[in-house]
Amino acid sequence: MTAAPAPAKKVNPNAPTLETVLEVEHFTDRLFGFSITRPPAFRFRSGEFVMIGLPGENEGDRPIMRAYSIASPSWDEKLEFYSIKVPDGPLTSRLQKIKPGDKILLSKKSVGTLVLDALTPGKRLYMFSTGTGIAPFASVMRDPETYDRYEKVILTHTCRQEAELSYGLRLTKSLREDPLVGEMVEGKLAHICSLTREEYPLKGRITTLIQSGKLFEELGVPELNPETDRVMICGSMDMINDTKALVESYGLVEGSNSKPADFVVEKSFVG
Repeated sequence: MTAAPAPAKKVNPNAPTLETVLEVEHFTDRLFGFSITRPPAFRFRSGEFVMIGLPGENEGDRPIMRAYSIASPSWDEKLEFYSIKVPDGPLTSRLQKIKPGDKILLSKKSVGTLVLDALTPGKRLYMFSTGTGIAPFASVMRDPETYDRYEKVILTHTCRQEAELSYGLRLTKSLREDPLVGEMVEGKLAHICSLTREEYPLKGRITTLIQSGKLFEELGVPELNPETDRVMICGSMDMINDTKALVESYGLVEGSNSKPADFVVEKSFVG
């Protein structure tokens, strides 16, 4: 009597894929960026986030996964990410050591509210960011649809030290030569930087710059108006809560994928 064949091992259709690290760049001792291969079937909207991670260090260990905003636009053939380094973080303590050729786990579904579809039509789009909260906007600002929808696209990036602005400044500069949006950004894109710990032409939190009117003076535009302005917010939880309350004080209403409105928020993901 022959033994019955062993049952086929079930394959989880939602299991993460194993992708290859393509590039890694360290901007400061706290910030780095990297890109990985993009599976042909992976789809996302510019501004969304996805779970990425590393296999467990020992056999049998569960992988460590965290949510990361995708910094590359939806049309790109690779996936880019921008991260802080947390010395004792369960994931980033290991992730900061990756090199080209290493493997990264990528979940199959992206989600998020920092997408154009979650906002109703408007004249100006503000993207308020602090630290690595610029990542989803690195995606949105490279999407041609952003410039089709808005007359003015405004990115604000607030950091502690000047070195931490380098990622965003280089990205904005590279947009001028971008084959898809290079001509579209001329006269439409404004990039406003401020620092909180070092001297800089603009100093202070984004909330301070909004409340004082300094931001609008710098841009040469009126203060926030729900009839014309749309807002995306991404940064630390304190920054999100404070900026959200301030934006609401101007009469803007929070939106979502199911109910688009005047502004949307997303928290940064680290650990």
